[in-house]
Amino acid sequence: MLLKVFSQKHYLNSHLQTLLKEKLYVCDICYKAFLQLNEMEGNLQADIKLKPHACNICYKTFSQRNHLQRHLWIHTKEKPYACDICNKAFSERNTLKTHLRIHTKEKPHVCDICSKAFSERSTLKSHLRTHTKEKPYTCNICIKNFSLQQHLKRHLRSHTKEKPYACIICCKAFSQSDGMRRHLRMHTKEKPYACDICNKNFPRQDYLKKHLRTHTREKLHACDISSKAFYEHSTLKTHLRRHIKQKPYACNICNKIFTRHLHLKTHLRSHTKEKPYACDVCYKAFSMQNILWRHLRTHTKEKPHVCDICSKAFSERSTLKTHLRTHTKEKPYACDICIKKFSRQDYLKIHLRTHTKEKPYGCSICNKAYFDNSTLKKHLRTHTNEKPYACNVCNKSFSRQDYLKIHLRTHTKEKLYPCNICNKAFSRQHDLKRHFRTHAKEKL
Repeated sequence: MLLKVFSQKHYLNSHLQTLLKEKLYVCDICYKAFLQLNEMEGNLQADIKLKPHACNICYKTFSQRNHLQRHLWIHTKEKPYACDICNKAFSERNTLKTHLRIHTKEKPHVCDICSKAFSERSTLKSHLRTHTKEKPYTCNICIKNFSLQQHLKRHLRSHTKEKPYACIICCKAFSQSDGMRRHLRMHTKEKPYACDICNKNFPRQDYLKKHLRTHTREKLHACDISSKAFYEHSTLKTHLRRHIKQKPYACNICNKIFTRHLHLKTHLRSHTKEKPYACDVCYKAFSMQNILWRHLRTHTKEKPHVCDICSKAFSERSTLKTHLRTHTKEKPYACDICIKKFSRQDYLKIHLRTHTKEKPYGCSICNKAYFDNSTLKKHLRTHTNEKPYACNVCNKSFSRQDYLKIHLRTHTKEKLYPCNICNKAFSRQHDLKRHFRTHAKEKL
């Protein structure tokens, strides 16, 4: 098949886009893809001449009759060759012979370059390509090369959009069998990969591999701009978008753009109201898995994040990070208008409303509005007469936590507000203010 040549790169890119939109015809024998049906049929005839023996069930062709005979056992489920050790049966003698090496640990096929040994000649042959960098299997749509035929076969599905592997539980389809197997573990909750250090289990081997770096502190992927290092290459790739201000993922409903596909996927649930992650204890549902994990700690009372300074424990890492600022007095969030600084971003957000006069939280009873939700909640108790904060000494109840805190000082006799004139102390600030007036009168 002749290659079409273009004078400029953007003409080639445009041409490739039209190719990918076309219907593709893939040869069942050699897995080559064609844009025209007659091209595929011509290729098929050439393959049939090389492989004249066809299976009358699935039409797969073979160069030798005995190969066809062995293939037919796949359909008849006949497995005449059984292992004497584990009784596992096989349709071919050679497959049994290879299987026996699992028991004997025999690896007769050795790589001449790195001395790595293999139980099968075909595995050695594939391995050798990691040294020679040979990639003999070429995609004739995008010219990408592969070292293994099954890798080419899988890749072709990215063009044909074929997804032959379907989940038996939710019917979600996948282009690769291992993708379907990984997905099934979401339903079965199976986590076969365990960490040898902390015994934490994972549904996928790559998740375990990433997790192990949290123990070794190994960060192989460094940013050339900020020198920040990451455990994973994908995280570095996402991080680089912050420097170049690239946000390639756009919402097709509100046009909001994101640096990561996962963020877009999560955002879309704000439109669809989809909450796929449900709590097994109280059945509360969440749009994100990490929010569910955090929620589960409200049931387990688990607080894995401990402050090194005061030993206070928290259920979330972000809460610990915020708490540490009470020790360091760090206030990284500054107001652009009045230069006032805050330890938390949400405090800054609320403060900015004092400048904009925006009061988004309105009372549904009296229409009074507030800068933040917590102040609205306190206000609503004036209508409901709810007093959720009870004193553990005298059982007196209060509508606000700060009122309870002040009340407790009547029991502890703690007096935080001293007068700088006569050294008399008070438990409440407004009592101190009232006391100051007595000095003001004395001066008069």
